[in-house]
Amino acid sequence: MPTLHVSPLSKLHETVAAVRPSHLVTLINVGTAVERPAGISEANHLFLGLSDISAPMEGHVVPAEAHVERFLAFTRRWDRTAPLLIHCWAGISRSTAAAYIAACALAPERDEAELAARLRKASPSATPNARLVDIADAMLGRDGRMREAIAGIGRGADAFEGTPFRLTWD
Repeated sequence: MPTLHVSPLSKLHETVAAVRPSHLVTLINVGTAVERPAGISEANHLFLGLSDISAPMEGHVVPAEAHVERFLAFTRRWDRTAPLLIHCWAGISRSTAAAYIAACALAPERDEAELAARLRKASPSATPNARLVDIADAMLGRDGRMREAIAGIGRGADAFEGTPFRLTWD
């Protein structure tokens, strides 16, 4: 069964050692140095430079369609023989949005609210970036259901950073 894993940057290397992913997605501010862990080839590492914001802000990169397009293409190329690890700075917003988006894209028959509930159960602190979810909702033809499902689980528990977790859809 394919699995998605989420981690904050501070736990990236230990999470890679624990789950042994074949693919890695980094969603982090432009200019943030991230050392690609050993065992992850350059071809299997997607770096998306974007800020954790939902509206334009000077000095920041707002999540855009191009980011979601690249993420979806990368996710669909993942052969699912080993886990896919997604991380951002805190493991709370950008990475949880990406994990939810990946689950919706890879399991188009699954109910958005069920997947959002699985996300909440896996990560009490998950607060998916609303802009990323909105863009993906439109691209995946989910007619607002992804946005509504994430609104339905509400803001996650307050935390400085999230605890690494696994998300499945089977």
